[in-house]
Amino acid sequence: MAYKHDYDKILTRLITILSRLNEGEALSVKELAKEFNTSDRTIQRDFNERLVSFPIYQENKKWKMRDGFRIEKIKSLEEELVLDIIEKITEGIGGKFSTKAHKLLSRIKNEEFNPIYTKLNIEDISNKLEDIQTLEIAIKEQKEVRCSYNNERDDVYTTTIQPLKIVNFEGFWYLVAIKNATLKKYYLKNISNPILSDTTFEKDDKLDTLLENSISIWFQTGSEPFEVRLFADKSATKYFKRRSLPTQRIEALHSDGTMEFSIKITHEMEILPIVKYWIPHLYVLEPEEVKEMIQEELKVYIEKMTQI
Repeated sequence: MAYKHDYDKILTRLITILSRLNEGEALSVKELAKEFNTSDRTIQRDFNERLVSFPIYQENKKWKMRDGFRIEKIKSLEEELVLDIIEKITEGIGGKFSTKAHKLLSRIKNEEFNPIYTKLNIEDISNKLEDIQTLEIAIKEQKEVRCSYNNERDDVYTTTIQPLKIVNFEGFWYLVAIKNATLKKYYLKNISNPILSDTTFEKDDKLDTLLENSISIWFQTGSEPFEVRLFADKSATKYFKRRSLPTQRIEALHSDGTMEFSIKITHEMEILPIVKYWIPHLYVLEPEEVKEMIQEELKVYIEKMTQI
């Protein structure tokens, strides 16, 4: 919660600075540092890093907004920043979805300038918009859907499912649904020709909690969550402190910059790809069976490397 508080303070400070610059004020780093009870270095970083994309400049140790530029008055600066971020996220998705979103947001923003840049690796699903619309209706009205599905192992087959959520994990889109009283995950691009049924179903409200606590699409329903303890070296610690995993709990922070932390998962594959990505900077401490899985895969990998 401390990180959220820090972000709120930063956002409030940036919005205040931009508002005053927008009103034509010339702002001093030292005066702002005193006003916000922070260091000169922090305020200078605001201008040099956090606000660098805005048309501002420094003259005689005062920061100013460039002549001829004004942020729209019809929206608050906080709303402006939110719209900028949303626009860049949709650009990351690409395709028709991005084009339509940009046109819609342009009507709201009424401007072309955007100081926000994001780099997101999200697959393009713009060719599935009609299918997604059908699935959204099914989810909202809790109606079963009959559709075709290509599981990439056998032929395409027809099935009837109860759609619960459209989700995105690691840039890939999935449909979470019930099939024969069992929770299933379907790769969204492999679903085709969804047709609404008149048959309705009851959904389990626990799904949202399950999704919030899941790390990847490998999460399991009905499985008792178990704890995995990990050790991160200095390089990995920096990352996992900045972007903590769901259910992550820091157990110990060491003076050398390393960290021990734990997470709760429902399937080993929720954590195995993360550990393998961070080798040799992240280590499994417990449970022993997860540690052995990593060791076995490394052993196979090394053996294959010697054969190539």
